[in-house]
Amino acid sequence: MLVLKFGGTSVGSPEAFAHAADAVIGAREQDRQVVVVTSAMSGVTDALIASAEAAEAGDLTSYQRSQSELLDRHREVAEVLVSDESERATLVQWFQDRLDELGRLCQSIAVLGELTPRGRDVVSGLGERMSAPLLASVLRDRGVEARAVEATHLIVTDDRFGEAAPIMDATCKKARSALLPVLERGAVPVVTGFIGATERGIPTTLGRGGSDYSASILGACLGAEEVQIWTDVNGVMTANPKTVPEARTLPRLSYTEAAEMAYFGAKVLHPKTLLPAVEKRIPIRVLNTFNPDGPSTLITGEENSYGTVKAITSIENLSIVNVEGRGMMGVPGIAARTFGTVAREGVSVLMISQASSEQSICFVIPQKDSQRVVKSLEEEMTRELARRQIDRIYSIDDIVILAVVGAGMRGTPGIAARLFGAMGSNNLNVIAIAQGSSEANISLVVARDDAEESIRQIHQAFELDKVG
Repeated sequence: MLVLKFGGTSVGSPEAFAHAADAVIGAREQDRQVVVVTSAMSGVTDALIASAEAAEAGDLTSYQRSQSELLDRHREVAEVLVSDESERATLVQWFQDRLDELGRLCQSIAVLGELTPRGRDVVSGLGERMSAPLLASVLRDRGVEARAVEATHLIVTDDRFGEAAPIMDATCKKARSALLPVLERGAVPVVTGFIGATERGIPTTLGRGGSDYSASILGACLGAEEVQIWTDVNGVMTANPKTVPEARTLPRLSYTEAAEMAYFGAKVLHPKTLLPAVEKRIPIRVLNTFNPDGPSTLITGEENSYGTVKAITSIENLSIVNVEGRGMMGVPGIAARTFGTVAREGVSVLMISQASSEQSICFVIPQKDSQRVVKSLEEEMTRELARRQIDRIYSIDDIVILAVVGAGMRGTPGIAARLFGAMGSNNLNVIAIAQGSSEANISLVVARDDAEESIRQIHQAFELDKVG
């Protein structure tokens, strides 16, 4: 059994839907059962959320424009790829019903003047609820028995709206009960990605990009041979090809390497995708919908011997917060209170670095949260600031984390010398450094203006253009 997940760009146009259908048919020709997971059409989730946010601000014209535009986009695919007139009419009515639902939700949001996390999840999941029936119809038009299935009936989650976590035992029970009979009769279930529901049936989402996660969850529950992530690039690459034109596809990655890359900004995979796959040792393959015979990346539990550094990823729109003071040395509890304050603000810390002299702690957070965090820390540390145990708390904005990833770095001498030599010889400043105990990743903090050149120079220093 294979689980095939198609991202937004893989179902973003009539041409893309046709390519996705070809991939499903190709998998079935290998005499394999196939489960499909689909994202919303590219740009649809953003449009839905923008409509809800406009309604929260009192603007009821935005959702009306979106209703018309989204209906046209989905209807175009049906008109091009679904030949049966009756089925087309049924599809268009389904789209209209979902968009009418958007209208009712936006009107309620406008009356309340508030877009709650629960309401946002309902709105943002409407795109998948339109794309799954559409892809199922396209497959039926090509002679494949297919059935659209809403993941709200399969994936059971907690009630952390916007970033829900699956309850695996309950999910697997429902998924196997609903999907195995469909597969046994030779049909293809086409499941909505990204969304789930609580045990009480309240819709939730798994976080942006969560359709990858949906595919991995279902793959683990159904005992899939492989989970395939179909996107618009040739697998996982050594760097962003927009920054490094000579970037190459990585033929193989370990789960550890892929997890580091996903966490540190590689957009090909949702960071949580690997969790269910690792537990069941299910390989994940990343392929290009528009170039199915081109290079792809296989992610498994095996560590690969080729290369030391394998890739460079980056996360932008960040700030580094510094807590500095010579009086901090030997004062217990400063770090605990610092990160306790950040946690109370609900802000995620992406990287931490502390001087061995204990005179400073710095950590990286999203830039949008930096001023709020600094203010809260100043309030928390009022006494220490007055006593000069802490000299100042401040943030540096417009910074980027670069992650240099590769399991082959473990125990290999000279990696740091090549890395920092590439930076220093090109006058590129490193603001902070961190390395995990796994030694599969070295993270650098640099100014945004230095980020792209840093990536190019590191890529060149480790000869990543020769990978594969």
